[in-house]
Amino acid sequence: MATLSAKERARLPDRAFAYVDSQGKRRLPIHDAAHVRNALARFGQVTFEDDAAQDRARIRLLNAAKKHGIMPIGFISAQLQPDRHLPTGQVTFLLADIEGSTALLARLEDRYSDLLADVRRVVRAALRPAGGHVVSARGDDVFAVFEQAPAAVAGALAIQREMQAHKWPGGVECRLRIGLHRGRPQLTETGYVGLSVHAAARICFSAHGGQIVLSAAVRAAIEEPLPDEVSLSDLGAWRFRGLPEPIEMFQVETPDLASDFPPLRSATPAD
Repeated sequence: MATLSAKERARLPDRAFAYVDSQGKRRLPIHDAAHVRNALARFGQVTFEDDAAQDRARIRLLNAAKKHGIMPIGFISAQLQPDRHLPTGQVTFLLADIEGSTALLARLEDRYSDLLADVRRVVRAALRPAGGHVVSARGDDVFAVFEQAPAAVAGALAIQREMQAHKWPGGVECRLRIGLHRGRPQLTETGYVGLSVHAAARICFSAHGGQIVLSAAVRAAIEEPLPDEVSLSDLGAWRFRGLPEPIEMFQVETPDLASDFPPLRSATPAD
């Protein structure tokens, strides 16, 4: 592949690059088949500003590959393959989902992508010190995993505190519902698989914005006392759609976060 000179690169329009960052720096030229193949090989070496920017670049690159008749099988496999450092065995899942995302999208319109990028940055920054591994960040939710249950609780609290302190675009209020569940899923080439993954999603979607709920499985795995200011309030047993047995649920409470919420949503009391 011939190397682009600075003059040749300058003559190319922005659409000839898979990625143009917020400062106008252009990366991964895709104007011909040879450069598309090179961009497919180098995609994983590029540092993107956020997940949304990476998603846009991925789509542009795949469209360019289709245009030039290139089958990017290796590229797709690499994008689907999970982080090989993800924990296995008994793990604790953390799912965080934006409450009222449709209304926020209608209000912010084009600025919603900025809010989404902010949420992902907040979540990632809060999870990292707690030892959390982000499995995926798609649409309005973030899926993470921890080896230890207390670390997952600490990560969830850090997220809600950062969400509460953050200044959101357009002066809107953005709140996350967070659910924690523990199980022994299978880690495959496309991520975690198992009933515990589905249970974690159901638990997350039962919560309200600003709330942290967790299952009895997580509660049982907390062997050491939580910090003095953190307590677990028993919410009783609840039935979730598609799950065979009711689950005893708890709410994480601390003085600096809201704790007064309506009953769980999208679930029914087991009693």
